[in-house]
Amino acid sequence: EARARLANTQGKKAKWKAREEQLKEAHRLAAVQKLRELRAAGIELAPREKKKRGLDHNAEIPFEKLPQPGFHDTSNEIFDQAAPDFSRLRLQHLDGELRTEKEERERRKDKQKLKQWKENDIPMVVLQNQEPAKKRRKLVLPEPRISDQELQQVVKLGRASEAAREVSTEGGHQPSDTLLADYSLTPAGDTQTPRTPALTTDRILQEAHNMMALTRVDTPLKGGLNTHLQSSNFSGMTPQREIVTTPNTVHTTPFRSQHSDALHAPAGGGFHTPNLDGNSGAVAPTPICDKLSINREEGAVVGHTPQTMHIYQRQLKEQLLSGLNSLPAPRNDYEIVVPDSEEEIKAPVDTVNSVEDQADVDTRYLAELKAKCELEMQSRSQPVQRDLPRPVEVNMAVLCPPHTDTPLTELQKADELIKTEMITMLHYDAVYSPPIIPAETKKRGQVRSQAQHLVYLEQHPYETYSQDQLAQANTVLQQEMKVVKQGMGHEDLSLESYTQVWEECLARILFLTSQNR
Repeated sequence: EARARLANTQGKKAKWKAREEQLKEAHRLAAVQKLRELRAAGIELAPREKKKRGLDHNAEIPFEKLPQPGFHDTSNEIFDQAAPDFSRLRLQHLDGELRTEKEERERRKDKQKLKQWKENDIPMVVLQNQEPAKKRRKLVLPEPRISDQELQQVVKLGRASEAAREVSTEGGHQPSDTLLADYSLTPAGDTQTPRTPALTTDRILQEAHNMMALTRVDTPLKGGLNTHLQSSNFSGMTPQREIVTTPNTVHTTPFRSQHSDALHAPAGGGFHTPNLDGNSGAVAPTPICDKLSINREEGAVVGHTPQTMHIYQRQLKEQLLSGLNSLPAPRNDYEIVVPDSEEEIKAPVDTVNSVEDQADVDTRYLAELKAKCELEMQSRSQPVQRDLPRPVEVNMAVLCPPHTDTPLTELQKADELIKTEMITMLHYDAVYSPPIIPAETKKRGQVRSQAQHLVYLEQHPYETYSQDQLAQANTVLQQEMKVVKQGMGHEDLSLESYTQVWEECLARILFLTSQNR
């Protein structure tokens, strides 16, 4: 067994198996190559069928008795029409429905019902859910150290101080700056958590020194004084540990009032600033930052006798008088600067730091968009500006054929240029300002497709002109119209004459329904 185990450590069995697999793969590849070469040479080999041990129930019938050859009388045979058709009979028909199939069918039914319930009525499905709800414990938080009233008081004092400072600093450096204190930022040194104080004595080191002194004692036969030991507490087996507490910064006040500092230690009158009561365990309210000693502390409680009250009031008056005497003398130096020009007076107010109202922004955007649309509409054709009816189809027959042998005069060339520009404008208006056609009047082939208009515009691009160019062209056109009116005598043409000519021209136009023109 030991030799076998040592032999297995070298991996001989794995190598042997791998070698056998390689030999099998080589034999298989050789056989496949041989079959391919024979098939390429035109030799087809019959497929070899593996011999199965036992009976093949698909090909053989056990204990089969073949009928004797010849004719037999079938008049006595009885044919049962209800007999099962064994050619179509399967194993599941004989065994019936399996339990797993039945469970799977019921599971699908339940899944479909749940899906329908969720689609039809979700709240009812939630109410009918029998799964136990996970109960959560109530969140217990410690009581706040600072009340809402104290927070509101601190916020109000900060806002009032900032507003007063902004008003006083608008005109630059003034004597009032010395009367206002800055409470925006508390000095970093005062707000940092104090470091835990180091231990005054190390009890373990002290006991180690005592043990060393006792082990080095000489024989007591010599006499003399006992070994001097440091003071130790023998109240228990282990030395007493000194409990060190982390200083609480909440109870400390960054800026105290002058009278509170003066009255911090008990004076002769017997009154002092109250501190945290160690027996009661209550937390003193958050002190108010007051660098100028203006606000009287609510917690400052003086003595209960009239004499101590009188002393306290006298000290307050003295402090107030000393503070007023230390104020600087008032100065009445004013400097008025008048602007030189009216442009400086009407200069726009700097609105860099101001936020514009969204309604004003939307109104200005709509006004700019409307002005842009109006400016763009002025560059369009007159039928689009006046919303006049326009032809649905562009008639290209108004132009002369491109390949004509007859030369054109200067007037005819100018007329062709005008017609070409007119057709280009019609295509442009059909793309960007298509005429509105009712749905019941639309027919197939009546409106030229958008792609055809774009193709024509690619071959003949539409040119845009500035307002100055359009105004100049309009002036030239009005002058030419005056010359034509004077030459033809149509200066004082009445409305009746114009209507008569229009009706005569309209009577010459006939619409053919068959040709749709």
